[in-house]
Amino acid sequence: MDAIKATEYARALYSAHGDKAEAEAAQKMRACQEAGKDSEAADWKAVRQAVRAMRGPNQT
Repeated sequence: MDAIKATEYARALYSAHGDKAEAEAAQKMRACQEAGKDSEAADWKAVRQAVRAMRGPNQT
């Protein structure tokens, strides 16, 4: 998955799930890893990173 596609998925996921979008992407990534779908897991990792970048830094 290219960076543009990952960003599009991340934006849609963030719109649907808000602050829980990163956790949702991580859960899907783990499920793919456990199922042996390494390519899909890498895609979800890219989506997770894009969500994290969209959210910005954590506030303390």
